[in-house]
Amino acid sequence: MTTSNFYAEVLTSGQPIFAIAPMIDWTDRHCRYFHRQISRNALLYTEMVVADAIIHGPRERLLSFDGAEHPVALQLGGSDPAKLAEAVRIAGSYGYDEINLNVGCPSDRVQSGTFGACLMLTPETVAVCVAAMKAVADVPVTVKCRIGVDDQDPQAALPDLLDRVLDAGADAVWIHARKAWLKGLSPKENREIPPLDYEIVYRMKEARPDVFIGINGGIQTLDEAADHLNHVDGIMLGRAAYQNAAILADVDHRFYGAVADEADWGDIRGRMMAYAERHIANGGRLQQVARHMVGLFTGLPGARRYRQILSTDAVKAGAGPEVIAAAFAAVDFEGARETVSA
Repeated sequence: MTTSNFYAEVLTSGQPIFAIAPMIDWTDRHCRYFHRQISRNALLYTEMVVADAIIHGPRERLLSFDGAEHPVALQLGGSDPAKLAEAVRIAGSYGYDEINLNVGCPSDRVQSGTFGACLMLTPETVAVCVAAMKAVADVPVTVKCRIGVDDQDPQAALPDLLDRVLDAGADAVWIHARKAWLKGLSPKENREIPPLDYEIVYRMKEARPDVFIGINGGIQTLDEAADHLNHVDGIMLGRAAYQNAAILADVDHRFYGAVADEADWGDIRGRMMAYAERHIANGGRLQQVARHMVGLFTGLPGARRYRQILSTDAVKAGAGPEVIAAAFAAVDFEGARETVSA
């Protein structure tokens, strides 16, 4: 991928994109570094970062990342075109491969700021924001949205939003195939209760063959992801990838044509230990790294003990990389090799 036009290249080449969704409190820099050790090609997303925080807050803490994370996209939250443009300018020097506008998060935090999923109600505002971001960005600017909110008719609301943001210059649209209910459902319930409607996303792509459209929401396995690629250009997994990151070990082979090598869990362990050691030396704590690794071997013999070690020992004062070594030692890696591509 190049940083300037990889979505256009995808449409030309037919190469799909496999992405790991932006997840607040989860996909921080340590999570992304960990995921990158398992897949070299998956497109990684930051947590949503509010434009105001970038403009007025601790930019280095909010925006810096390890170069190993590429390709990595910055997801922004906001509804003020000028502030979003300024956030894009500031982020430009950090080297992200994409800037994404959040038009799908239904949390109280974004509702109080009238952005996230609230923006589904004002597609004209989204278009102005995208145009402002495009004017200053030197990488693709994309949108991640829902199919609608509250009592909106997705058959009308979604194509209207897509047409407006594409006319404004958006390079791609990622669609979470559920409505969001701004009142009455929690963010967790909004990920589970509104029914999935993959077919409407397929229809959006069918009507726009020259536009990159990716799908998100409820995808649990790589087999399901592959099925979606019969209809759209990209697939995005969220909690399924976070809660059992071992499934990422087959992403490069299945979606990017890499040789089907078995995951070298010993090598991954060593790299994460070295990363944790650097983080601790810079004043960090092991738990900030280890918490993202807890679900790695879900369902395998020894996984319970692995989780116990990371969950209890990593939080102790003075905990170091040896905790990661002890956790990996509890796992049956033969079992991991047999099931990682399931």
